[in-house]
Amino acid sequence: MSKVIAPRNAKAEAQGMLGADARVLEPSPPAVSQPPWYSDDPTEGRPLDYSQRDGDLDWRERRWLGPYGRLQALPVSFDATREELHKLAEDVLSPARAAANGKIALRWTLGGFGTPFFGADEQLRIEHGALIRQRGEHATREEPGEGIDPAAATALGEFYGFATSVLEALRAANPAADPSLVQLWPEHFDISVLLGSEKQGRRADYGASPGDANHPEPYLYVQPWGTVPSGPRWQAHGFAGAERRYEELLAAEDQRALALLFFQGCLDELASAQEAPG
Repeated sequence: MSKVIAPRNAKAEAQGMLGADARVLEPSPPAVSQPPWYSDDPTEGRPLDYSQRDGDLDWRERRWLGPYGRLQALPVSFDATREELHKLAEDVLSPARAAANGKIALRWTLGGFGTPFFGADEQLRIEHGALIRQRGEHATREEPGEGIDPAAATALGEFYGFATSVLEALRAANPAADPSLVQLWPEHFDISVLLGSEKQGRRADYGASPGDANHPEPYLYVQPWGTVPSGPRWQAHGFAGAERRYEELLAAEDQRALALLFFQGCLDELASAQEAPG
């Protein structure tokens, strides 16, 4: 059973709250019909922090626009809910976008994740565990399915929002590293950005996973495309790369600073390792 709701335009909402120059972390209409991404670039690769702006603090915090909230301990239902939402990402959301333009990637959206806008300004998204279908000025909401706890779905959305905020900041700080868009990949359910020269052997995935067979909780990761350095930073569990565990984030006084320091440190180390002679 679906319920008619008001459609969303994240960028227009932000401009109404913060001014005409406001940008967001979420995809917004209109749909992009041009290659290679067939997707908008919400931040345009520029820094995004509205901590000093006037306006509703809670509104900005919930959208990871500054000030920034904190990640919290996960509900006991997180793992089971993550698995059910992963299925929706792979079986429902991603195929709907792929049918229109051949692209499978998703993005963080308020309270969860969803497609960029595609086709006739259409978007599918998960919001606190509920499936939202939006097309033009019409939108409907389907209640969370069996096995999906709204509280756990919200926690997953918070993790993706945190990760998107951090990865967009990393991208903005390193424009010379040939950054890709920040995207959420339905196969592994992780969100990531590519940075570094592939030709020079410096390319790597910088991302955040909500958990997998080797990690019962979310974690941050860096996975080089080429040779992985041998130092203590590069001893991830289950893959060749570096990682920061969710418990480390929870314990940090400044969670975003810890995440950015981790990613930037890996980026700098990979660059210097490739530049070393011999």
